[in-house]
Order: sequence, then C-alpha cells, then structure tokens
Amino acid sequence: MLLLSKEDIKQVFTMKEAVEADKEAFTLFSKGKSVVPLRTNISAPKHGGAFLFMPSYVEEMECAAIKIVNVFPKNIDKGIPSTPAQVLLIDGTTGVVVSVLDGTYVTQLRTGAASGAAFDVLARKDAKKGALIGTGGQAAAQLEAMMAVRSLDEVKVFDLSEERLNAFVAQMNMELASYGTKVTAAKSSDEAIADADLVTAVTPSTKPVFDGSKIKEGATVSCVGSYQPHMQEMDPVILTRASKIYFDSEEAVLSEAGDILIPLADGTITKEDFTGDLGDVLLGKIAGRENDKEIIVFKTVGIGTQDLVTAKKIYDKALAKGVGTVWN
Repeated sequence: MLLLSKEDIKQVFTMKEAVEADKEAFTLFSKGKSVVPLRTNISAPKHGGAFLFMPSYVEEMECAAIKIVNVFPKNIDKGIPSTPAQVLLIDGTTGVVVSVLDGTYVTQLRTGAASGAAFDVLARKDAKKGALIGTGGQAAAQLEAMMAVRSLDEVKVFDLSEERLNAFVAQMNMELASYGTKVTAAKSSDEAIADADLVTAVTPSTKPVFDGSKIKEGATVSCVGSYQPHMQEMDPVILTRASKIYFDSEEAVLSEAGDILIPLADGTITKEDFTGDLGDVLLGKIAGRENDKEIIVFKTVGIGTQDLVTAKKIYDKALAKGVGTVWN
C-alpha cells in the first residue's frame, strides 16, 4: 500500500491536471459509467460538524474508492483543517486497498478543480477579474483553479475576519506568484464582486454572502460551500438573473444543497430553470455559454467520481516517479 501525503501529491500533480481529471470524472458520471451512491452524511450538531462517507466505482478504470471527509468549520479557529479527510484507493480487480491519500488535499484539489472546470468550459474567454468570498480550508485551491484556467489580472478576496483575510492574501501572493495574478483584499463582498468575471463563494454560511443584483453581465458564478439543506451562501437573486444554471450532479445538489433547495421551496426558481450537469456540456449533449452577456451559475457539492479519478491519476504518477511511503 502506498501512503501519499500532501507534499507527495504536490510533487507529482498540478491544479491544471486536477481540472482535467475533474472533466474526465464529470464525463464518466454523465455517461453513467461510474457508480456513485449519494454520500452518507452524519451530523455532529454538538460540534457544528458532519461526517461524510463517499464511495465510488468505475469499472472501466478497474478502480474503486471511498473518501472519508469530515466537515468541522470550527477547526479553523484551532489552526487545523476544517475538512480532515482520507481517500482509500481500491484495486477494482482484487478489492485490495492500494493507496491511502491525504484526503484533505485531494478534496481541496478536486473541489477547486470543479470550479476550474466550470470556469474553463463556461466562462468568458476574455475573463480578467476574479472574486473569491471565503478564506477557509478550500479557498486556496479555489483561487488557484480560477487562475489555472483564465489569465487573470486580479482576484479580489473577502472574508468576515480581516485578520484571516490579510494573512490569506499575503500567503497567496507568495504561493501563487507564478500565475502573475494580483491578489488583493476587499473591504466588502460588494467590492470583491464589482466588475468580476469569475466569482467563487466557498463559505459555510446560512445566509447569502454576496448581492446577486450586483453581479455583472457576463459573469460566471460558482458556489461551493453549501453542502447541507440549511446552508445558503448564494443570493437567490442571481438564480433569477442567470441565463443558465449548471451542476456537477443535479441529483446530488438536490439531495443536500440549501443554495438550490431553499429557493426551490419558496418558488424563486423551479426545476425548469435548470440547464443540466457539466458533464453533459463536455459531452456536447447540452449547450454551454452562447454569448458574452449571459450570467451563468454553477453549483457543486462534489461527487465520488472526482475523488476516484483524481486519486487514481495521482497514484499512477506517484508510482511511476517513486514518490510516497510504502506500507507493507
């Protein structure tokens, strides 16, 4: 069994590769070639957290996986990841676990890459400005993903904690300097989204974190943080303004995401407003962006196929390069 840490994974796998892995995962999912039961979600209300178990299987890859990812937002105050996780990669021919990967980092990579894939497929080609709301455990990968798929001049970031925001901006300007994108701190979410071509929200909020009426024409918006029915970081106004609404998996989103469930329940939108899954765009079954004026929304909650494909590609590269720790 090969044990792969965050540093091991960083040695062999890039965000651009993660975006391509997610595209492959979404395509497999839309073709019906992956078995992905809805994830098991066990709440831990005493600690404001949740235990999530995500199995997946792709026969043509001879591979299965299960991710254990536990979401505890209060961890950020303790200086530890808010989404601790492990991915177990399983040989589909023998049932043997061949690798255990740092699931926190795999989750960050593939979740950032989901927004990256959506932006790559759906955003305006000439996008130059980005906005990021939230600076928690998923934020760095979300930021890198938008830089990886579009040549951005600037990304404005907002967080309720000014101290955390300033530390994040300083760190990202250092870590992501090779992209040539300026990362700046915004004083409000209004300031962050003003004139932004790409907008990502990644927070555990139970109320909207941006004003949907202030999203500009032609923008593409990815909302990532809402993974339970009571969570709602997306302003429903943006859904009424959007020309198209896409998902990683409509079924998964409708099983858990308040961003969509709440406005559905109160009649702000109906299922007729949905365009479809990103995998169907990649397969050419449904249209993507058709002009530069459309506002497009992408909602992702994550599907196990992403973890499987990403983990398999990381494992194969690590094996080829002799990276990782062998545990007999």
